[in-house]
Amino acid sequence: MAIEFLKGHGTENDFVLLPDPSGGLELTPGRIAALCDRQRGLGADGVLRVIRAEALGIASEGEWFMDYHNADGSVAEMCGNGMRVFARYLVEAGLESGPEFVVGSRAGDRRVAVRPDGSVTVWMGPAAITGASVAIVDGRSFSGVAVNVGNPHLVSIVDDDVAELDLHAEPRYDTDFFPEGVNLEFVNPVGEGALRMRVHERGVGETRSCGTGTVAAVAAALHLAGTDTGESTVDIPGGRVTVGLQRGDATLTGPAEFVARGQLRDDWWTRHG
Repeated sequence: MAIEFLKGHGTENDFVLLPDPSGGLELTPGRIAALCDRQRGLGADGVLRVIRAEALGIASEGEWFMDYHNADGSVAEMCGNGMRVFARYLVEAGLESGPEFVVGSRAGDRRVAVRPDGSVTVWMGPAAITGASVAIVDGRSFSGVAVNVGNPHLVSIVDDDVAELDLHAEPRYDTDFFPEGVNLEFVNPVGEGALRMRVHERGVGETRSCGTGTVAAVAAALHLAGTDTGESTVDIPGGRVTVGLQRGDATLTGPAEFVARGQLRDDWWTRHG
């Protein structure tokens, strides 16, 4: 059986996309980790399986479900950059007519809008402030705001230049507060309505971008300013996105790009099962 793949990214947060409408592929953690490995596989921060919600027995307003897996093979609730890539694929493959439609995810249904210029807006749902905690980098403690965007985040607004932080190793955090792990964002305000961010993603490591992380960063910055409404650009190593928060809902707007498509070899797929 030929296994089709596409390779794409949203602000350089990159993904292998696997069209699998009826759910015939056996996506084991080993296969996902091998696909995402940058030496023995295609290389990616995660895998997006395109599958019908009914094939997974999931109730959704939309026909299609974004089955997202981290690079280590673990399952994740939501990925904002991945959702943009996923949505653009559905339109370009003729599976959705657009420009606006609903996609299912483990964090719930998400409305999307695919623009003529290739950018995509995702209505991300609420960004809930859930408390405060601390991240530790190189023995230094950085206080942070805990934010849930369908998945857990800890956002530290820091005076240090985020470009100078060593995020190769996972920063330490309170595992009692975040028993399922956490995405860790470090943020510099760089002007009115503008942030700069780096992120260490749960199950992946440092990535060039994290869509839910940019939403969490803006929510935390607004919270510390005493409000829950506003808009900000967020510069990440992979580019720039725009995040808006209003009335309990967040929007994320940014590019989605495809770079390649092809077929996985059957013997490779079998070997890594």
